[in-house]
Amino acid sequence: EIGVRLVGSEMCIRDRSRICNHCCPEMTAAAIALLGTSADPPTRGHQVLLEGLLNRYGQVATWASDNPLKQHDAPLELRAMLLGQLVQHLQDERLELAQHLSSPYTLIPLQRAAHHWPDRNLVLVVGSDLAGQIPRWKQSDCWLPQCRLAIAPRKGWPLEETTLQALRDLGGQVELLDLEVPIIIVAVDLLVEEKQLHLLPYD
Repeated sequence: EIGVRLVGSEMCIRDRSRICNHCCPEMTAAAIALLGTSADPPTRGHQVLLEGLLNRYGQVATWASDNPLKQHDAPLELRAMLLGQLVQHLQDERLELAQHLSSPYTLIPLQRAAHHWPDRNLVLVVGSDLAGQIPRWKQSDCWLPQCRLAIAPRKGWPLEETTLQALRDLGGQVELLDLEVPIIIVAVDLLVEEKQLHLLPYD
């Protein structure tokens, strides 16, 4: 079983070997990258990031979630459906929509993933636009020391050394992904009757 310890009314994962992606290439290939996203809406940026993760990790799990720090234009069920269509569009058996991991708070998906994949190394993926917010996320001082944090650079959101240091101060094991998510504002338009996924301009 995964060891846990209580922090207030919440539980922290204690078996860090099960959710850390260590630096050797073999373990990177065997790791599962975890990408929770608001997917409001899914964009070509999401597609670029998922493709980049598939080039680096042996398996990728993604899900749509509610971000407690922002308001969403579409309900979670619709966003999850659109993200699932993007996953299907990429046609890679190593990529899955893991909607059962979804939670507004990062600690919960990490706990669920550790129980779902007890023998795999897990890596949490975020974009550089979110990196500065992480110290304000719920119980970040609890879950940051328990996982490897992979940050995907996004154009227009440069990473400052002060941001990286703040994550390290909370116990974060930070790595920068060697890919860049472009600024492309496009929405998913699912044409059900044609069974095709189209990424069209969104305004």
